[in-house]
Amino acid sequence: MRTKSGKQKGFSLIEIMVVLVIIGLLMSIVGPKVMGVLGQGYKQKTRADLKNFQSALKMYKVENFTYPTTEQGLDALVNKPSTSPEPRNYPQGGYMDSIPKDAFGNDYQYLSPADSHPYDIYTLGADGLAGGVDENADVSVWDEVN
Repeated sequence: MRTKSGKQKGFSLIEIMVVLVIIGLLMSIVGPKVMGVLGQGYKQKTRADLKNFQSALKMYKVENFTYPTTEQGLDALVNKPSTSPEPRNYPQGGYMDSIPKDAFGNDYQYLSPADSHPYDIYTLGADGLAGGVDENADVSVWDEVN
């Protein structure tokens, strides 16, 4: 495109390539830091959720003398279980408003009794499968809270 003075308007291919190289360099520096911050966010949400579960389970135990069974699950913190052992002193509204999903949108897992604790709450990580490393690693309430 030419203007009245005969000069072209717009960017040359070289100018566009230089800008793209600069953007690429900035992304290679900033990208890992952003991903690290996101990873910390996942960990913080998981820690907060696990602490909330642990507090609710302690209250459940104090008022009902037992923890919910694996079959009753974490739902027992929101809805009164109808299977044995039924809680005797279940408060109206339950112990939590709702059961959150983990940072990756998966359900938290609950076992009671667990191997070396009266219960275990854990997330299966980003992949939703047992085992894994980094974001795919399983995280237990006993790993993160105590």
